Amino acid sequence: MIDWLLQDRPLTIEVAGRDLPLVLRRLATARSMTLRLAPDGSEARLTLPRWGRTAEALAFARSRTDWLASQLAAVPQAQVLGHGTSLPYLGEPHLLHHDPARPRRVVREERAIRIGGPAESLGPRLQRWLEGEARRLITADLAHYCQRAGQPAPPLALSRAQRRWGSCARSGTIRINWRLVMAPDLIRRSVVAHEVAHLVHFDHSPRFHAFLGEIFEADIREADLWLRREGRSLYRPFG
Repeated sequence: MIDWLLQDRPLTIEVAGRDLPLVLRRLATARSMTLRLAPDGSEARLTLPRWGRTAEALAFARSRTDWLASQLAAVPQAQVLGHGTSLPYLGEPHLLHHDPARPRRVVREERAIRIGGPAESLGPRLQRWLEGEARRLITADLAHYCQRAGQPAPPLALSRAQRRWGSCARSGTIRINWRLVMAPDLIRRSVVAHEVAHLVHFDHSPRFHAFLGEIFEADIREADLWLRREGRSLYRPFG
């Protein structure tokens, strides 16, 4: 297929009986093509060299539809919340105690989360509580890493993105996915440190990675590995 015919057209590939969007990302530093599935299963993402041809990328993705189908099958299904449900918080499972007669306010205890009010609104209320906890913790993380980076703390926005853990705009605003409140502390903090490093180096150059290694107190590679291995579980919808 002629490559120019594919330009500016949304790309899809058929996987397990459905049309899956294919998003291409060209990088000057890429030496080969790599394929991943978005954490929520909404799209396939293919990284290729800047000079790579779209037609070749499409053929590459089509040759790996069996792998993509297995990855889609592993995407977490909606979690039905109720008394006795296990909910992750800071990387630890917390048992949900629901009593309709109790106040609606969420109370966290040792490995437990207590909540009252009607069962049909548990999901939205728990998500709002988690988002509030995320803002509280990430605000502190941002102040910590900005101090280490010698930068003023920029505006913070929580993200509900289905595709990214964090981002740093050229304006300086940093966005962090609220779902990271369910991950271990160092995983959440690694994403915040990554975006703060972009305040100094707005790229992924060797200087950026060296600076990130200076301000982040743990092994960034282990944190990245955890997100690749476990991150998809954080996208489980609340039913």
